[in-house]
Amino acid sequence: MGRHSASFQTDQRVDESSLRAHRQRALGHGESAQKSAGICSIEYNLLIIGQILSGYMRKVTSHGILEALWQLTQAGRPEVSSTDIISATQGSSATVRRHLDALCASGKVVRSGHARATRYRLQAGSSATEPATLRMPAPTEALPHVVWSPAAIALGHKLDVPLAARSPVTYRREFVDSYVPNESWLMSQALAQELYLSGRLREQLPAGTYARKVLEPLRIDLSWSSSCLEGNRYDLKATEELFARGTAGSDADTVMLLNHKAAIEYLVDAVPLQGLSTPLIRNLHAVLMQDLLAGTDALGVIRKKVLNISDTAYVPTQVPAILQEMLDAIVDKVRHIKNPVEAAFFLWVNLAYLQPFDDGNKRISRLAANIPLMLYNCPPLSFLDVDQQSYARAMLGVYEFRDVALAVDLFAWTYRRSLKKYGATMASVGVPNPLRLRYRQGLTAAIGLVVRDRKSAQAAVDALGLTEDQAPGFRAMLLDELKKLEVFNCARYGLTLLAVQAWIDANRPH
Repeated sequence: MGRHSASFQTDQRVDESSLRAHRQRALGHGESAQKSAGICSIEYNLLIIGQILSGYMRKVTSHGILEALWQLTQAGRPEVSSTDIISATQGSSATVRRHLDALCASGKVVRSGHARATRYRLQAGSSATEPATLRMPAPTEALPHVVWSPAAIALGHKLDVPLAARSPVTYRREFVDSYVPNESWLMSQALAQELYLSGRLREQLPAGTYARKVLEPLRIDLSWSSSCLEGNRYDLKATEELFARGTAGSDADTVMLLNHKAAIEYLVDAVPLQGLSTPLIRNLHAVLMQDLLAGTDALGVIRKKVLNISDTAYVPTQVPAILQEMLDAIVDKVRHIKNPVEAAFFLWVNLAYLQPFDDGNKRISRLAANIPLMLYNCPPLSFLDVDQQSYARAMLGVYEFRDVALAVDLFAWTYRRSLKKYGATMASVGVPNPLRLRYRQGLTAAIGLVVRDRKSAQAAVDALGLTEDQAPGFRAMLLDELKKLEVFNCARYGLTLLAVQAWIDANRPH
């Protein structure tokens, strides 16, 4: 306990300057706020614009960037720097610049100048300059939402308090340290067990079999859903077309989607062989964030720089040693959790809470949540139909209060949608009979002895040592296959058409 307490005190001291900066950013409207903040009128206007936008945007999106540019234009500043836009939207530098690149590529925003003199403005005559096109969808336009529990509603009320009135908080390692696998539960044990039993494969098959069976829809669903939560401008149809082409574009949104596809394929290949480990998580980050970070030196590397998250009172720990230690601890806890749904939820929540990498932490958490599900052959989690605001509020509940009520409801809702979709997919493709897989070679050999060598079925079974005490069910399967054997399905057993036809003409002796 003493070691954990000392580490946390160090973490608090290191984060003190970040917390002071956060309090300064959270100052409210009015002249007193402007004077106490000590900022000039231009900076104050940017702050006001950011606070207006944050009233309906929980996440920086392309629409948010356009709205900020429109607001700045109306304020008499048609050309602004990326720093101005970051201040107005309260977004991270990487996220804002990624959206700016995409908007410039689409022609909605014009970039001029170079390096520090780079400026951005709205394209003249663009329909994007009309505020009506920038409004977020009304709740009635969206898909059916989660039915929130009383605990989630109570947490939501806490998050409805204005940001300036919420106390700044930092990372608390006891959220992980106090968790005892199979004794502690982040979601209720009954819910975790219900979700686990609802979709798992009953047969004993190699790890990752389920994910491979649904790989085609999974990589589209998860890539698109996860990217949408990051403000990606592609729709589902465009994502399908991109994956069909398989060619990379020059904009960040295209790269993000293709990286998701590659990362999902990496997990499907690596998880059955490697299981869950810290190196696997770090490699997942490297695949998922390739060409999206400023340099390759940050790919898969534990964060060493200060990270602030917009629109929250939470400031992650900035100590690399704690980030590494806690990432290892999270992975170790998950490896010992027997219920794969609880393990997936624990990994999803805690990777996002820790923020171990420079960027892409929420993306990593969404994909990594599938690792325990793959290992236990459960339906994957693709975050189908989750909207940005619900997702952001679920994360804020964890960040600021270490309360998972919103996250549990959201997770359960979207995972049930995954259960239905991938359950239907599995039913359409069928699942291999594990007994047939076990006896596959023996069946081929036995049928060859019966058809080519005209041995009896029993003699073939005895010759191969596949008697009932050694291979339960084998003889019955052999007799059934001999009944179904025809000239049009004999190639799977390495038999010629002539040999099979001669055996059939002889009245199928066995």
